[in-house]
Amino acid sequence: MKKVFIGIDNGTSGSIGIIGVDGAVTKTAFIATPVMVVYNYTKKPSKLQRIDFRELINNLPTKGIVLLERPMVNPKAFVATQSALRALEATLIVLEYLGYERDKSYFFIDSKEWQREFISSGVIGHDAMKEASKQVGIEMFPSNRGFIEKHGDADGLLISEYCRRKYGK
Repeated sequence: MKKVFIGIDNGTSGSIGIIGVDGAVTKTAFIATPVMVVYNYTKKPSKLQRIDFRELINNLPTKGIVLLERPMVNPKAFVATQSALRALEATLIVLEYLGYERDKSYFFIDSKEWQREFISSGVIGHDAMKEASKQVGIEMFPSNRGFIEKHGDADGLLISEYCRRKYGK
């Protein structure tokens, strides 16, 4: 029986890691969260990124266990918080459309929880964490090296590995 573990690094600059285990065979996929650029008509027209829900539907398996990273919420970073919450809502709609159920087949995780598993506690700061994520991801998943280097971190893939370790027994 095949088991699928999905890690979603929430946000429009996030990533999705998918680990499929079928007996002794393990396959991985690592993709950037699909986004689209749209106009944001507030007082001054500007552009913003939104989750491309059609592409997300096409890229996610219909069965598996999903760990979804909780979004950053910080009133001092209103625009970033707004983007993260909008991305979360779009992702939840896609998961529920595909038949995933909260606390049965999809779960939330704080970044600190999965990071403790893979990244040294001495690594501090956003840029250092991203670099550590990239290096650990390349070491653990060398076949995904090119995409990890291009994306700049392996967060989605490391979340999916954490999911496999937690729910794969």
